[in-house]
Amino acid sequence: MTESYLGIVILGVIGVANAAFLLGISHLLGTDRPTPAKAAPYESGITPLGDTRSRFSVKFYIVAMLFIVFDIETIFFLPWAVAYRELGLFGFVEMLVFLLILAAGLAYAWRKGALEWD
Repeated sequence: MTESYLGIVILGVIGVANAAFLLGISHLLGTDRPTPAKAAPYESGITPLGDTRSRFSVKFYIVAMLFIVFDIETIFFLPWAVAYRELGLFGFVEMLVFLLILAAGLAYAWRKGALEWD
């Protein structure tokens, strides 16, 4: 039984040894010359204004989570669209119920002001 895992163990050991070797070589041969320009944060070619470690509002994260939830929900449309003809009227009604629940959730979030992070 253990002989069947021998290849996986050898591959793991080679992978860890390779990573350690490359990190060691880069540490020994690499140069470390920190400059203020290298230490400055950089994003999209725009010099940052103000503190880069500022906190975001909680509403920003709520909007992000809502986006992810509604984005994932749309993935359920693909299998439904593929099997639409086989599902018939029952599948259509079930998708309408799903859309109504989704729309109710969106309306609730909108009414509560979760989509605004002023």
